[in-house]
Amino acid sequence: MKKVKVNADACIGCGLCISSAPEVFAFNDEGKSEVIGQPTDEAAVEEVIASCPVAAIEWED
Repeated sequence: MKKVKVNADACIGCGLCISSAPEVFAFNDEGKSEVIGQPTDEAAVEEVIASCPVAAIEWED
């Protein structure tokens, strides 16, 4: 299973990823998205990655 990560420097805290996959993403203390759990549905996370307005979410190498 792939692992997802958030580039906190690029994140603008729009919350789209959190509303789309709350089991994977949550706001941190700085109001930016962070990974709280790894996805079980890679297709859903692919949609989140594609919809991030600043491309701050990606799969780890």
